[in-house]
Amino acid sequence: MNRAERACTNCGTTLSKYNPDRQCALCSRMEATPRIPDRAWRDEQVSRALAAWDFGEVLRLVRRRSGASQMTVRSLTGLTQSFISDLENGRKQAGSRDAIIDLLNGLGLPADLQPLLLAPFRTPEQPQTPGTPDPALPWTTDRMVTSLDEAVGGAMKRRKVLALGGAGLTQYVLQSAIAPAEAMAASSPDGTRVTAPLVESLQATTDALRQVDATSGSGTLAGTARAHLKVILGLVKHGTYDERTGRRLAAVTADTAIQTGWYTFDGGAHTAAQRLFLGALRAAHASGDSRLRAAALSFLAIHGYSVGNPRDAITAARTARQSIGDQDSPALHAMLLTRQARGHARLREDRHAMAALDEAEKLRAQGPGEHDPHWLYWINQGEILGQKGSCHLDLARPTEAAAAFDAARDTLNKEDARTRAQFLTRAATAQMRAGDADTGCATGQEVLTLVDGIHSARLDEHLHAMLREVSQFGTAAPARALLERGRTVMKERATT
Repeated sequence: MNRAERACTNCGTTLSKYNPDRQCALCSRMEATPRIPDRAWRDEQVSRALAAWDFGEVLRLVRRRSGASQMTVRSLTGLTQSFISDLENGRKQAGSRDAIIDLLNGLGLPADLQPLLLAPFRTPEQPQTPGTPDPALPWTTDRMVTSLDEAVGGAMKRRKVLALGGAGLTQYVLQSAIAPAEAMAASSPDGTRVTAPLVESLQATTDALRQVDATSGSGTLAGTARAHLKVILGLVKHGTYDERTGRRLAAVTADTAIQTGWYTFDGGAHTAAQRLFLGALRAAHASGDSRLRAAALSFLAIHGYSVGNPRDAITAARTARQSIGDQDSPALHAMLLTRQARGHARLREDRHAMAALDEAEKLRAQGPGEHDPHWLYWINQGEILGQKGSCHLDLARPTEAAAAFDAARDTLNKEDARTRAQFLTRAATAQMRAGDADTGCATGQEVLTLVDGIHSARLDEHLHAMLREVSQFGTAAPARALLERGRTVMKERATT
C-alpha cells in the first residue's frame, strides 16, 4: 500500500495523502470523547459481576481493563466522583433505577450483555436445589402467584425456605424497578367473574385486619390473613377479569401479602415473613402501583435491620423512595426515611441516620399529599420521634434517646397501642441507661399496664430487653417492684 492508500487504523477509511495522522477526521473527533472500549466488557469476571448486580465490581473491572479514570467515568455517566469512588470501594450501592441506568448506559454496556441483568441469581451460600424456585425468576404474573403460594404454605409448603440477603436481595429489589409488567387481564372458562365491588370487599377485609393489629397486636391474625390471601390468590389464578380489575386485584394481593407478612414477622417467624414480603413486592409490581412497591420494600427494610442486615434495609428504603419520585406523598417519603435511618444507626453511621431523620421531619411537616395511600394513616410526628429515639439508642446515646421518646409520648397515635408500648419499653431502657433509674422504672410500670390484651412476639422481645436492663438496679425498691411485676406479666403472656 502506497502513501495515498493509507487507511484509518480505527475504521479502515482510506486517508488522503495529505493527512499526516493515522486516523480519519471523524475517528479523531470520537477519540477526543472518552469512551469505554467494547473489549473491556469481554471478561468472565465482568459477566459474573453483572449477573450478581455487583455494580461496584463491574465498575472496578471495566475501569481496570480500559484504563479509564474516575474523572472519565464521571464525564460519561454524570455521576459524582465521590459516588463513583464509594461505589467502587463498596461503601455505597447503585440503589436506584436511575443510578443503574446512568452508570451502565454511560459506560456503554453492550446490548448482548444486558440480559445478564435479568438472569436468575444465586450465591454459593444459597445454592439452587432441584425443585426449588429461584427467588429471582422472571417478574411474571405466574411467578408472583407461585411465590405467594409458596409463602402461604400452598403446593410447595414442604420445600425448604431460604432467607434472601446481601447481593441476592439487592438484585431482587432492583429488578422490581426495571422489569416490565405483564398484562393482568384473565379469562377462566369456569372461573369466578371478578367485579370491582368484589375487589373492594376483599380490600375492606384487609383493612379491617390492619385495624385489629394496630390495637391488639398480631395474635392469631397471621392464620386468618393467610386464609384471606389464599382466597385472593384463587381469584387471581382462576378468575375472569379485565385489565383494570386485574391491576386492582394485584394491588389487593400486594397489600394483603404485606400485612400477612407483617403479622408473621410480629409473631417471630422472620424468614417466613420475608418470603411474604418478597411475594408482595411481585404483586405490587404487577399492580403498577409504585406506592405499594414502596410499602413492600419498607417492610423488607424493617426485616433487614431487625435480623442483622442493616445494609439491606438501606438498599430497600432508598430504592423505595426512588420508585415514588413522581408521587406527591411526603408522609410516605418520611416513613421510608425512618427505615433508612434505622439501618444507618445499626451500622453506626451517625451522620447519615440523623440526616435521614431530619429530612423525614421536614417532609411530615408539609402535611397531606395528593397521593397519600389510605393505609399510611399512622405516620405522624410521634412515629418519627419514636424512630429517632430508637436510632439514638442504637447509637449508644441514651440521653438523646430518652428526650426523643419523651417528646414522642403526646403525639403517638393513641389507638396504636402496640407501637406505643414498644416505644415506651425503649424509653424505659434509655432512661435507665442515661442514669435515671427511677423514671425508667416508672415508665416500665406504665408499659406493663399498657400491654394487657396486646399479643405480639416482637413486643415480648422488647419487654424482655427492658426487664434485663432493670435487673441491673435490682437492689432499689422501684427496680424490685418492676421486676416482680414484670416476671408475673411475662408468665401470664406466655400462657395466653
